[in-house]
Amino acid sequence: MKAKIIAVGSELLLGQIVNTNAKYISKCLAEIGVNVFHQTVVGDNAGRLKESIVIAEKRADLIIFTGGLGPTKDDLTKETIAAHIGKKLVTDLEAMESIEQYFQRTKRVMTENNKKQALVIEDAKVLPNENGMAPGMFLKNGQHFYMLLPGPPHEMEPMFINYGRNAILEILDEHQKIESRVLRFFGIGESQLETEIIDILDRQTNPTIAPLASEGEVTLRITAKHQSSSEAWRLIQQTEEEILRRVGDYFYGYDDTSLMQELITLLNKNNQTIACAESLTAGLFQANIGNFSGVSSILKGGVVCYTNDAKMKLVNVKKETLSQFGAVSKECAAELAENIMSILDSTIGISFTGVAGPDSLEGNPAGTVWIGIAQKNKTTKTYLLELASSRNSNRLRTVKYGCHYLINELTS
Repeated sequence: MKAKIIAVGSELLLGQIVNTNAKYISKCLAEIGVNVFHQTVVGDNAGRLKESIVIAEKRADLIIFTGGLGPTKDDLTKETIAAHIGKKLVTDLEAMESIEQYFQRTKRVMTENNKKQALVIEDAKVLPNENGMAPGMFLKNGQHFYMLLPGPPHEMEPMFINYGRNAILEILDEHQKIESRVLRFFGIGESQLETEIIDILDRQTNPTIAPLASEGEVTLRITAKHQSSSEAWRLIQQTEEEILRRVGDYFYGYDDTSLMQELITLLNKNNQTIACAESLTAGLFQANIGNFSGVSSILKGGVVCYTNDAKMKLVNVKKETLSQFGAVSKECAAELAENIMSILDSTIGISFTGVAGPDSLEGNPAGTVWIGIAQKNKTTKTYLLELASSRNSNRLRTVKYGCHYLINELTS
């Protein structure tokens, strides 16, 4: 099945909001094996929307619309689609009752135009809106399927995942199971990873392999289809093993995990604790680890030592180290990691010192970073990064590299 997504709303074209709905729906469709080859954004104009529908019908079996289901005159998605396919709009009584109850609960006056939100295309399957007023719809006309979803993401996402996704699954081949798994990689660029497995990508049929790069990471989604779910998983496993034989050194986890999550799991498993001394990252490592519940058992704490004075006063870095080697040096990174481990009595100390950018520091160009990792009864390790992104991207990547090097240390 081929799908096309049409986002309706002049505010999208004016740049007032970002079209996150298309990203969300495309990701969900990929997980069930539905291909999205085109996306369109069209303003609140019936003529241009109709033109988009005609084009979409030539390209796709399933057309998904977001937006334009509200109460105002410029909300014209269902009216335009109904007129295009020769269907009437009828009042859905459950939707009307839900809208009326909402106004009663909030003690607000229900204006006449709110009744418009209860209108649905005749013969459509109604998708309940549990987070708003306008219901969604799913219907077939001729050889095409149409799904209408509200524009606000907090309404659209739960409607799609709870009702829309199942409606699509019902029209797919019921004898075919679709399974997928995401492989996550760090420390290798998308182009290099593709080069390493280019022959696998070139011959892919079933399973299919979809690469995606984001902030220094690369993911590969492997999706297989088969009448038997176990056979689909066997195909995925076979492809995964072939990929990992080539680039397994960069692989760190599956699906929705993250480098920080994998690090936390390892620290807990090994009964390790960690303390942090952060200069250029300014507490970003600790903020990220603090996003996960239960980390008080592994995170002893840390300091932000942005200036040389703070490095000396808070983490006991020697003045001689800073004068001889500078703050952006392996010697400073090592002292920071060792001293913070000692001060907070942790089993691991990690430090980040360097130049986030955009300006240089101590003769070091932006993106020059040293990471120090100290462990009790082990030799302290230091790692040099030479990054070339924006200031905040350099900081984020530094944190990820810190997790990456710690994971390697704990699993070696």
